[in-house]
Amino acid sequence: MFKRNGGRGWRPEGGSARLILLVAALSACVSAPVEPQARATQRVQPTTATFPIKRVANPPKPFQELDVDQRETPPPALVSVVRNLGQSFQGKVGIAVRRIGSDWTVAWNGNALFPQQSVSKLWVSMTFLDAVDRGKIRLTDTTTITRKDLTLFHQPSAALVGTSGWTTTYSDLMRRAMTQSDNTANDTMLRAVGGPEAVRAFLARRTIKDIRFGPGERLLQATTAGLDWRQDYSIGRNFYAARSRLPQSVRVKALDNYLANPPDGAAPTSIVKALAKLKEGDMLSPASTQLLLSTMSQAKTGPQRIKGGVPAGWKYLHKTGTGQDLAPRSTGYNDIGIMTAPDGTSYAVAVMIGSTTLPIPSRWELMQAVAKAVAANHEKR
Repeated sequence: MFKRNGGRGWRPEGGSARLILLVAALSACVSAPVEPQARATQRVQPTTATFPIKRVANPPKPFQELDVDQRETPPPALVSVVRNLGQSFQGKVGIAVRRIGSDWTVAWNGNALFPQQSVSKLWVSMTFLDAVDRGKIRLTDTTTITRKDLTLFHQPSAALVGTSGWTTTYSDLMRRAMTQSDNTANDTMLRAVGGPEAVRAFLARRTIKDIRFGPGERLLQATTAGLDWRQDYSIGRNFYAARSRLPQSVRVKALDNYLANPPDGAAPTSIVKALAKLKEGDMLSPASTQLLLSTMSQAKTGPQRIKGGVPAGWKYLHKTGTGQDLAPRSTGYNDIGIMTAPDGTSYAVAVMIGSTTLPIPSRWELMQAVAKAVAANHEKR
């Protein structure tokens, strides 16, 4: 019925194209399902209440319930929703949804590499916990952070570093990195496990392909802006001041180069595969798996991204990422996580906005529409 189609996920074959038209109504509406007896007569408009979808050439026919086993095949309506959301978005976006415990992924631009930004903190925490599992380091071990260890952008821990430094546990640093997206906390953990090569090696051992890991926050952000890193950029607004002094042409070229071949690029389909493996216990020990999932559930960032569309009764744990802006463009606006239905069924979800000129509320609407589509097309196991 559906065949994988490169980066664009599942595509219909033969008569299935007609099937998509029958279920296209749900591609335009991602609200909660109605009772079965009402479905046959319900008419829907070719737009959603939360995100505009392009009008189709042939208006959708009334919805007809289909006998689809979600353990084997993705809901056709979800395939249609993801496709329509992706093609209607003004910008480059990748979307992927994977039902955990099943062998299907629905995607739009699923195999393209999108800049992760702080989504990559998830792989640092996994690599660190893997080192804990192997007895290389302990969560209770402490480290001292000094001014020479500071990074840039969002780093709440910088306020705790005085003239003599700040000492804390790696457990505390992981919590700050995953729930507050603290860059200094994350880079300190990264150094402790052996740097970027250690993260790449961990992903390779777990057979996770198409997830790159960059050179660390300082070098990544400096290069993206068109600067060479200097440690004094970590203090106050020095980085912003240096960036603002660059000619516009330099900044545009640097950002274009970054987006064309992001050193921290990742494919949405690979991200949801890794999330599924984490949930299934194939990435870390049971104790480390539970700790990481629990920490992700406490994330403070991005409450209006995917999480804003998760309905009552469902749970969502996640990691966000946000890149640099160069008006009118915003880059690397992301959210990835695991949605769990009241019956315990889980879905790994990734929405990666590589670049767009749309305002933040419009990006929220896209992400929330994906979450609503997952919930609306969920069938209890």
